[in-house]
Amino acid sequence: MKKLKVGIIGATGMVGQRFIMLLNEHPYFEIAAVIAGPRSAGQKYGKAVLGRWKMKDACPEDVLNMTVLSSDDVKTVGELCDFVFCAVSLSKEETKALEERYARAEIPVVSNNSAHRWTPDVPMVIPEVNDYHLEVIEAQRRRLGTKRGFIAVKPNCSIQSYVPALTPLMKFGIKEVVATTYQAISGAGKTFKEWPEMVDNLIPYIGGEEEKSEREPLRVWGSAQNGEIVPASAPVITTQCLRVPVTDGHMAAVFVRFESKPTKEQILEAWREFKGKPQTLGLPSAPEQFITYFEEENRPQTGVDRNLYGGMGVSVGRLREDTVYDFKFVGLSHNTLRGAAGGAVLIAELLYREGYLTER
Repeated sequence: MKKLKVGIIGATGMVGQRFIMLLNEHPYFEIAAVIAGPRSAGQKYGKAVLGRWKMKDACPEDVLNMTVLSSDDVKTVGELCDFVFCAVSLSKEETKALEERYARAEIPVVSNNSAHRWTPDVPMVIPEVNDYHLEVIEAQRRRLGTKRGFIAVKPNCSIQSYVPALTPLMKFGIKEVVATTYQAISGAGKTFKEWPEMVDNLIPYIGGEEEKSEREPLRVWGSAQNGEIVPASAPVITTQCLRVPVTDGHMAAVFVRFESKPTKEQILEAWREFKGKPQTLGLPSAPEQFITYFEEENRPQTGVDRNLYGGMGVSVGRLREDTVYDFKFVGLSHNTLRGAAGGAVLIAELLYREGYLTER
């Protein structure tokens, strides 16, 4: 199998670094370009990340020796790459314009950013949950005037700790959801060395996070109609999002009310049997079991279970009936793997297998 050549925009940041580690020796893709802003452009990648490398494992030697391209040099990127991942730290408007510029230049973009999550003809995908949203890409291409260029995005990292677990329960008629998320500092692109104020501390506010956590699930559960994604109108979701002193892993405490209350056994069976297109296709990054339930009362634990199936599995536990709502449980996902770079790589694998990503 000939590998597609990929570029990473925002390659010097934490998520960009994670992309590099995930794409090293990937069976479908190979890194052809590392791309960043003017501050890093023109330098060897090793120099650009000197003192800023945040991954536990060392950067691959061949990537360290790559010259960082400017994100403005779309022409050169297009000559080198079949598609790009995007994980930039720009304003929403700047990101939106940059991603659309690449797409119009016939360079597909798989984005880790939030700028296009509410563009009606841009699919926002959790591959196991709403792969059918990819069908709007053809309408997006017509709007952009492209033959192969398009944008696809992944959702916010926090919702992946509870939306996967709620999805197979939708058949019971979910009416209301209350979710409190306990989010790791890597979600802010930080380590404890860079953010000592987080040691032995909890901050009960993450800017914009609660709005995303309440609205984005409805778009994920929406329908594709006339070349656009129409968000679902239910269930009602309310959230609180807290920053906690944990390196990686977002946990959620979830309360659910149903129209037709299932039994505990029905919920466990729904989780156990739930799988999506990535499992059916055997995609390289797909967890064998999408949702894993832990019977132990003290599981899942962030430090113990976040790396399940290479950080791509979703863990749930403590399912029990509630005195106010019907049921409650906890969910856990790895925020920079399933929730960020890994989720985007899984989307790209799905796009590749479905024929949306091709050689130039």
